[in-house]
Amino acid sequence: MSPTAFITGASQGIGKATALLFAKNGYDLIITARTKDKLEAIAEQIKKLDRQVLAITTDTGARTAVEALINLGIERFSQIDVLVNNAGICMTAPMSKTNIEDWEKIINVNLWGYIYTINALLPHFLERKQGNIINVGSFGGKVPLPNMTAYCTTKYAITGLTETLRLELEPQGIHVSGIHPSVTNSDFLERAVFKDSDPQQMKQMLSSPLVSQPEDVAKAIWNAVKHSEAEVIVGSAKVPTFLHRLFPGITQSMLQLATKSN
Repeated sequence: MSPTAFITGASQGIGKATALLFAKNGYDLIITARTKDKLEAIAEQIKKLDRQVLAITTDTGARTAVEALINLGIERFSQIDVLVNNAGICMTAPMSKTNIEDWEKIINVNLWGYIYTINALLPHFLERKQGNIINVGSFGGKVPLPNMTAYCTTKYAITGLTETLRLELEPQGIHVSGIHPSVTNSDFLERAVFKDSDPQQMKQMLSSPLVSQPEDVAKAIWNAVKHSEAEVIVGSAKVPTFLHRLFPGITQSMLQLATKSN
């Protein structure tokens, strides 16, 4: 029986690259995203790699829909070996320009979406006494970013969720890993919300050689599963994460200066 991976946000960017990489390495896939046509296109690519795939459009912020999809996946493949929580949205805005609806939207996707999948899959993993939970976070969950209060709130929450889960579940045979990319050259701008910055600036940033590619993050996810790595900082995110861990006061001052200059 082939191993099976369940990947959210799989229609583009990091999720797409991860699904294809796992398929190339012998995994069957359960993939979900909100965009039906893109999801079905990825499913066809997976089938061409001679792997089985279950592709269903789902809002990961809807608990009952997530639970139904996971139950369907277990029924189809008998087991799920890897969960990759990847679905998320980006938002740039200071607190003063972030309304409650904005907060609810980003928390539902970036945090509750992860909690729902973990909660639904955990009994299956505990029964088998094995499994992998891979939470894709961000260096915005390790370093505070200017004018991204809501986004960083959710990503810091994912860091805490991942690290405490690791303490709870590793002794029971379940591996938990956090993957923290830098800015990644993907299609996330299509869903991003910009309330205090110019989208063109972000597009220009994506052309920088310091930006990670989706394939870089996919490889980090694969290595985290194969080598039971607890945490991976991807690409240029390593530098600010390292500096903030050692010199938080200095990095905070630098970020505040950057905020004022903008």
